[in-house]
Amino acid sequence: MYDVIIIGGGPAGLSAAVYASRFKMKTLLITPVIGGNVNEAFLIENYLGFKSIQGGELAQKFAEHASAYGAEIKTGERVVKIEKANGYFTITTDIGNIYDGKTLILATGLKKRKLGIPGEEEFKGKGVSYCAVCDAFFFRDKVVAVIGGGASAITGALKLAEVAKKVYVIYRRGKENLRAEPIWIERALSNPKIEFIFHTNVKEIRGNESVNCVILDNPYKGNDTLDVEGVFIEIGSIPDLNLPKQVGLETDEDGTIKVNEDCSTNVEGVFAAGDITTGSNRVRQIITAAAEGAIAAISVFMYLKRKGGG
Repeated sequence: MYDVIIIGGGPAGLSAAVYASRFKMKTLLITPVIGGNVNEAFLIENYLGFKSIQGGELAQKFAEHASAYGAEIKTGERVVKIEKANGYFTITTDIGNIYDGKTLILATGLKKRKLGIPGEEEFKGKGVSYCAVCDAFFFRDKVVAVIGGGASAITGALKLAEVAKKVYVIYRRGKENLRAEPIWIERALSNPKIEFIFHTNVKEIRGNESVNCVILDNPYKGNDTLDVEGVFIEIGSIPDLNLPKQVGLETDEDGTIKVNEDCSTNVEGVFAAGDITTGSNRVRQIITAAAEGAIAAISVFMYLKRKGGG
């Protein structure tokens, strides 16, 4: 029986594991992959203590820190079922393992939003990608398109520009509406390999065995067909509501879990932290996720003390 089971291995989950372990709680963290979406970050330049660090490297440092204090970390597993009975929680993973815990911290983050256009599913893995950092290597000396205007799209375009011959950034709004940090926008706009196409949507992705073009709703240079060999979809993320619904958690209109100041939810014994919550004024940054993870772990400790369980 664990004192707390943390579901999710991003900054919120790993931070919670550090604090829970230091409070001498028997702690289990379950995650498909260490770091979560942090692994997809090209460069991180705004996390305190690291002037510049790659996402995967920072995620590994988080994991080493959590393990050093005794947190048990199970990777390569995804939680598929949560049941509550007799005052504790039973967790089942996709490989059939079952774990019991007195409390839960949900820190599952967000999943990539899809365009939902023809060709997207057909060419997934055949030129369509949702992670520039992960797949840039495969597009060396090729022409690619990045769809989106947020931080992941802009930093993804910069990563791709290191290896690709040409990078188009296709954004449905204008230059003034780009939603990345100004320093990233400035770098992308000044990069000779990157060309922006504003006020334009991609209607369809076409190809034969792999992607060879996209169809635009607003002709660019007189043509509604843009020849590209890769399409990187970076249009934001949405919550996965499967586990919150199983537990009966209250969510807002966007599907994020409603939390109180102590990261507690409407279900006794269940806490939540990170991007999947309404906390931190919806500022979805590594530093705020880590802070929420710490708050959630301390709140679990106080909860168990009140319940006489630790």
